[in-house]
Amino acid sequence: MASELANQLEGTTLNDATATNNDWKDGLNQPAKDGRQQTEDVTATKGLEFEDFYLKRELLMGIFEAGFEKPSPIQEETIPVALTGRDVLARAKNGTGKTAAFVIPTLERINPKLEKTQALLLVPTRELALQTSQVCKTLGKHLGINVMVTTGGTGLKEDIMRLNDTVHIIVGTPGRILDLASKGVADLTAAHTFVMDEADKLLSPEFTITIEQLLQFHPRERQVMLFSATFPIVVKSFKDKHMRDPHEINLMDELTLRGITQYYAFVEEKQKVHCLNTLFSRLQINQSIIFCNSTTRVELLAKKITELGYS
Repeated sequence: MASELANQLEGTTLNDATATNNDWKDGLNQPAKDGRQQTEDVTATKGLEFEDFYLKRELLMGIFEAGFEKPSPIQEETIPVALTGRDVLARAKNGTGKTAAFVIPTLERINPKLEKTQALLLVPTRELALQTSQVCKTLGKHLGINVMVTTGGTGLKEDIMRLNDTVHIIVGTPGRILDLASKGVADLTAAHTFVMDEADKLLSPEFTITIEQLLQFHPRERQVMLFSATFPIVVKSFKDKHMRDPHEINLMDELTLRGITQYYAFVEEKQKVHCLNTLFSRLQINQSIIFCNSTTRVELLAKKITELGYS
């Protein structure tokens, strides 16, 4: 589908970004090429370039300055379809460029001169909202687009003040955005792009009613894009009710990124620190993330690991 749409786009009127003269690239502040080994999840592409999507030059500048070199498989499949305004239902693993797959077409379709919110990007957590908004700002830094992130647990007054100015894209959690829309602070009547990342979580019972209410503030003519690693039955129900002939993309045959091997160790509670110490001393581990089920446990484990000589 990506290659077919790319061929169709060749017949359209080209903008500045499609000019054959690529001298403009020479003046970009591009980071050094990423030499790290990559897995097939991001390398098994069809050979498309970002220029093949005929994006605005300003957007291409942001893409290349962010260190992007070529589109990953999920970006190849999603971007040309999303640029046409069609609904998208995509299943892809985390770590494969999924965020940029919906951020890039969203940025391309924003009209900076229209002083209204034109896109809503929904995520289930504050951390993901901050990450997604940063991707929007980084890739769209030459577009003159304003991005706002809003989540629960922060002051509502500050959000209200920011919405007094033009906000083209809102990134946030459903409850907070519904609160702002219900109060008449967030005007979503021109938000023709509606994106849900980690849709399986957003369509869980915790969020379902909120999502349904939030959609009532959007225009009927809208583009809906859903991204998730898993598609439970609630996703199908949402698709049948709220999406129009969505283009379905499935780039997954397993949940884990290729090149990653998972192990687990069954140990008694009192042996866990000893087990960690054994792993660190015998395996070549430069960096690691350890998850605990409470703040107290995190502090205790951090203290013990430091005492063992690890920083």
